Amino acid sequence: MSIRLAIIRQRYNPFGGAERFVERALEALGTQEAVETTLITRQWAANASVGSGSFRELRCDPFYLGSTWRDRSFAREACRLVAEEGFDLVQSHEKVACCDIYRAGDGVHRVWLAQRRKQQGAAGRLWLDLNPYNRYVLAAEEALFRSPRLKAVICISRMVRDEIKANFGIDDARLHVIYNGIDLDRFNPRLQQHRQEVRSHYGIDAAAPLFIFVGSGFERKGLAALLRNLPPAAWLLVVGKDRRQSHYEDMAKSLGIGARVRFAGPQKDVGKLYGAADAFVFPTIYEPFGNVVLEAMATGLPVLTTTTCGGAELVVDGRNGYVCDAFDDAGLANGMRALCDLERLAAMRPVARQTAEAFSLEAMATKMIDLYRSLLPRQRQTA
Repeated sequence: MSIRLAIIRQRYNPFGGAERFVERALEALGTQEAVETTLITRQWAANASVGSGSFRELRCDPFYLGSTWRDRSFAREACRLVAEEGFDLVQSHEKVACCDIYRAGDGVHRVWLAQRRKQQGAAGRLWLDLNPYNRYVLAAEEALFRSPRLKAVICISRMVRDEIKANFGIDDARLHVIYNGIDLDRFNPRLQQHRQEVRSHYGIDAAAPLFIFVGSGFERKGLAALLRNLPPAAWLLVVGKDRRQSHYEDMAKSLGIGARVRFAGPQKDVGKLYGAADAFVFPTIYEPFGNVVLEAMATGLPVLTTTTCGGAELVVDGRNGYVCDAFDDAGLANGMRALCDLERLAAMRPVARQTAEAFSLEAMATKMIDLYRSLLPRQRQTA
């Protein structure tokens, strides 16, 4: 029996972790004959064909000015298309109240705001409270989780599951932890063959310990803390996009580490850069999961991240990485110093890869399809 599934995602950014997940999910689901997938989107910048999978695209691009109008207009039009098409199941990656399944890839906005407030002074906290976009997202989040149509929430980490339960009282039966999948062939330890090539390209000492940071939006993902605590002997390769990159470049210079920090910008294929590094550092103040954690582990890199990163659930201290509080500079510094130990790194690398091997794209797709099948009878009875 074929399932007519709709996936709602407003726009695709090839450098965004959530968007790369949608692309990989479509690829995996497209190979399953039991699923006919339709993507409802405003802008999809991926190739017309995603891997070996196939899907139908419904363009949903109403006029807007500003981010609040953008999200509100998309939600309204996407829900209109859902009503017209009569899908068996609707899975949204946006906060819309017309879905059967919500994938909480962006976490809980009110929790993110609470973390953000810790970085702000009084004026900054007031602006967070009054910001029209934050007020819209909080209202949309509330409407989504209170919607009688909502049958299931895909939580991309136990952290997100617990946040939703604590903030909205969703019962356990509707909360399903399904971790992201990773292309284990694309990200693998063989990428380490590019070590010298990449280091030579960026002018990085061939023998020095090299940390890699991957993520767009440097403030939320903790780049400033990483720069403040970079060990004296280590280098750092920063991969990602941020409109204030020059600010972080100046910060590195002011800290006296500018000669040991390289900004590579956004990269569509970051695999070779992982292969050049010794460890992955991701001191984010809030990250629902972090696909980059799995990508790095699959490449054989130990991971240092924070307690407010869902991917930290895969890290065992001293075995495949370290975990510290996002605002604990001493803990971050200690973790990075430990990861400069070559003997320790050699023992951690195979454990990191072994950890990632449990999270294949196929395993993710199987779990999602099992969830769809468990919901389908109930959905049809209420249609």
